[in-house]
Amino acid sequence: MQRKDRKMVTCEQKPAIGPSIWRGASLDEDDSWIYRLSEADIQEIDSALETLPTALADLRHFDIKTFPLPNLSSRLYALQHDIVEGRGFVLIKGMPIYRYTLFQAAAAYWLIGRHFGEPVSQNAEGHLLGHVRDQRAATGNPSRRAYQTSEALRFHTDSCDIVGLFCRHAAAKGGLSRIASAGAVHNAIRDTRPDLLGALYQPFAVSRIGEIPIGKLPWYMTPIFNDFGGCLTCIYPARDLRAAETLSKAPRLTKQQEEALELLDKLAEEFCLKMDFEPGDMQFLHNHTILHGRTAYDDENTQGGHRHLLRLWLSAPNGRPLPPHFAERYGTVEQGAVRGGIICPDTELSTPIDID
Repeated sequence: MQRKDRKMVTCEQKPAIGPSIWRGASLDEDDSWIYRLSEADIQEIDSALETLPTALADLRHFDIKTFPLPNLSSRLYALQHDIVEGRGFVLIKGMPIYRYTLFQAAAAYWLIGRHFGEPVSQNAEGHLLGHVRDQRAATGNPSRRAYQTSEALRFHTDSCDIVGLFCRHAAAKGGLSRIASAGAVHNAIRDTRPDLLGALYQPFAVSRIGEIPIGKLPWYMTPIFNDFGGCLTCIYPARDLRAAETLSKAPRLTKQQEEALELLDKLAEEFCLKMDFEPGDMQFLHNHTILHGRTAYDDENTQGGHRHLLRLWLSAPNGRPLPPHFAERYGTVEQGAVRGGIICPDTELSTPIDID
């Protein structure tokens, strides 16, 4: 009887359409989402690095106007457009990271990333350049971020327009990147459980994990799916959403919301595309249309160093319109403005190169 009732439920939400709707199985034999750097591209990067001051302490001084990539820039801008307006992601391969110092590799990544957007702070410390690695000292610390461990990461989104990852060292085992089309997940829920899709359009409490801007509560409220400005936009801070359950005054998840999140996670796993990062790989994702996560990893026996990714959170100059309530997390939703990131009292922006 319950199943029959579910079939009778209708959904007023329109299906998501466009090139950002895909399933991983359809892309396994399609490498159009991969851009391989040519020798000419690498020569341009090397030329920029040759003029890089060795004592440069802040990568914000290493910009695309002062250190241009004459021909590669046009290709990178085209990839950025495809991220924002098209499929939603790209994997760039071929960076000869083995011949660069950490400083040179970080600078090259920064320079390429600047073609995709303006870096924003990734934590209360103001890090514009992030380091994704297992910081074992973080184990047992309730304020630690999941990316500071070797555990699996749920499918989620970050607080920016575009998120980038650059592989310096791969794990000995595991650590696969998993990405899924939020629109494909949305449509599958619409077709099979429209009652649960409606729940995902209602506000959820999301913990700020102690990174609280001036004048804000320890949590904010947001729906997972948002139909705004002619776009389906997803915001899914999966871990922080569940962490809000520990905050005494934050609204609790309903049984329907819990069931909706369980289905969202299940479909994201079913539809995902998996990538095994190699050193030098760069992945850029449209945070509003792509869910991302990773498998757990083990790097105890890694030759040449533990798994280490560099990360950028980027504000896209051509970013889509965002719902007004996103300002709770993004600071501003104005198109063309620098938006997103985490700014707290005493936050000072920096681009730390070495975290050892």
